[in-house]
Amino acid sequence: MIKGLRPLLSRSTYVGALFAYAGVLASLPLLSFALLPALAWRSASEGVRLVVVLLVWSVLIGLVGLARTTRRVLILSARRLLGVALPDAAAVRTSTIPAGAGTGRAFVAPRADRWRTPLWLVLHVTLGWTGALASGVLLFAGLTLPGGWLGAEAGLSLFGRSVRVTGGWESWLAGLCCLLLAATVCAGVTKALRWSAPRLLGPSSAERLALAAERELRLAERNRLAHELHDSIGHTLTTTTIQAAVAGELIAADPAAARATLRSIEESARAALEDLDYVLGVLREKETGTAPAEPAPTRTLADLPELLDRLRHTGAVVELDLSGEPTRVRGTLSRAAYRILQEGLTNAVRHGGGGPVEVRVAVTTEELELGVVNVIDDGTSTGTGRGAFRTSGHGLPGLAERVRLLHGEFEAGPAGPRHWRLAVRLPVRVSV
Repeated sequence: MIKGLRPLLSRSTYVGALFAYAGVLASLPLLSFALLPALAWRSASEGVRLVVVLLVWSVLIGLVGLARTTRRVLILSARRLLGVALPDAAAVRTSTIPAGAGTGRAFVAPRADRWRTPLWLVLHVTLGWTGALASGVLLFAGLTLPGGWLGAEAGLSLFGRSVRVTGGWESWLAGLCCLLLAATVCAGVTKALRWSAPRLLGPSSAERLALAAERELRLAERNRLAHELHDSIGHTLTTTTIQAAVAGELIAADPAAARATLRSIEESARAALEDLDYVLGVLREKETGTAPAEPAPTRTLADLPELLDRLRHTGAVVELDLSGEPTRVRGTLSRAAYRILQEGLTNAVRHGGGGPVEVRVAVTTEELELGVVNVIDDGTSTGTGRGAFRTSGHGLPGLAERVRLLHGEFEAGPAGPRHWRLAVRLPVRVSV
């Protein structure tokens, strides 16, 4: 029994009821405008004029609900006074959804969704007036019946029988029942508002789809930036570490070769800084809404010779098997192919056993084939060795995800007793 009475004794119940009754006060100025047509149409019956007043009043309340400011105020009030979890209206209105390749457009709610807030405002005012009148009458009766104040009496007629309360314990019981009914009305009004708020003030199905699409775009952008940093910075740190060791060994015996190695380190670091500046610019754009200062670095298969030269400065032996014309592969596919080879070569240098690294690039009219084969370090070689570098474990999964997004095939694993092979096939459109 106590559990059943808990909503009637809860503070949140009466805070919600006061929120509903606040709608009554807010609607009073509109009521004065709604009375004007009824006052002008004196020839109509009272019932018709009452209906006209209610209709005009509802329309005016609904028009107020069309304003975005009203929606924001109602959502904020419902969160604080009703305890309903609702997202900010601005977050939904300013969200973006995909529109074409790589572009976005501001979300525009369907026309039918724009009437949800006016409908909730009309419901809010209706519940407020109903609850205020019913609870007000019951509260007045509950306070005046027990003592017979103001000559208060109560009567009940049911199935042809009438009971009248004129005093004594019956009046106290009737007063208590009226107070409980008033509390029940408050609880019912609050519950109705809590039930309707998420359905009418919360995001609609279209808005939820827009928010989900925007969240997906943000995650995709974060993953892309993570891949870019992993491929670029990871490769640069690996090669420059090895190049610095090589330069240290050559600086006395072969100063010219040492200087060439240092220049390669400088070029690698500069390329990595360009990538880092771009990523930081994109992140700054997300935070401040400003555009990145530098455009995105575009490294494609045309830059593959430079990449291989930097690896050769580390002392690695790189053998390139090239067929077709890689320069005819353009756009996103060429950039992705460069990153795939960059990551494969980075892994070969990190974990290779010092043997030659075989790189294969084959371009046909239907597919682009990429491959990297290197000797695995078994602990007896003089190469960098698997233990020379700590790895994050994100390289191969990142490559597999990149290839999957391009609808290609990905293979990575041992090839023979002491070799590791990375093989990728991507569907291609060759530029003519």
